[in-house]
Amino acid sequence: MKPRPLLLASSSPYRRQLLTRLGIPFEAVSPDIDESPTDTENAEQLATRLATAKARALAPAYPDHWIIGSDQVACLQDGTLLNKPGNHERAVQQLARSSGKRVSFMTGLVLLDSGSGKLQSHCECFHAHFRHLTLEEISHYLHAETPYDCAGSFKMEGLGIALFSQLEGRDPNSLVGLPLIALTDMLRNWGLNPLTQPQAHQRSSNRDSDT
Repeated sequence: MKPRPLLLASSSPYRRQLLTRLGIPFEAVSPDIDESPTDTENAEQLATRLATAKARALAPAYPDHWIIGSDQVACLQDGTLLNKPGNHERAVQQLARSSGKRVSFMTGLVLLDSGSGKLQSHCECFHAHFRHLTLEEISHYLHAETPYDCAGSFKMEGLGIALFSQLEGRDPNSLVGLPLIALTDMLRNWGLNPLTQPQAHQRSSNRDSDT
């Protein structure tokens, strides 16, 4: 398959930074989709559906691209979903519920060939074991990083690492929102090997809010 231009279906600065590591030129555009879960979906199904919806939403405007869609859903061991908190109060509640527990992060990933409609999909699972956190620790952390746009109420790439006692999984990049190992597999499946490409700087078109 002949490689096409890459498009990241997100304006998230975290995902843009991760994708830049592969050294392949890409654009980044925020899709407009409804991210509401349905009553019958588990975390893996929701993450995969939303990742697919993000990629497909941009296909009509970018008919000759490989479109990367990614979405992350966090859940407690009982299956309770932890969405982006949006504000300080909900973030406190999320971290208090996560304290001393294992939280699973499901990151849906798709690579869509908008020209042919072919699609590869994958869901990367990563587990984070939270320390037993005091309300003082939670409050200090949230004021330090304000991770209110992040599923699970933390930023892995910053002070958030201090929240955990143990991490389990294949690709820690998935905690930030883009599983680079799985994405590299997908690109190689279609004949684009990051290890043999000339390194280039990312081109991005930032539109709307983080998605």
